[in-house]
Amino acid sequence: MDTERMPVRILLLFGEEAHLSTPYMGPGETERVPVSRISADTGLPRDRLAGAQLVALLRNGELVRFERD
Repeated sequence: MDTERMPVRILLLFGEEAHLSTPYMGPGETERVPVSRISADTGLPRDRLAGAQLVALLRNGELVRFERD
């Protein structure tokens, strides 16, 4: 199984969703991920997520978890 580390930046929080971007996304493109998932994976509280730079671990193209950069 191939594991890839991808840098991500959380742009903003909207309700219970975090909107994040990667270097591979075009302008205005975002991925939406539950805030609870990111907080559980990283230990970061909600109020520290906006603007955070993290690493997403992907296995065969599927998100496995988030880690602090």
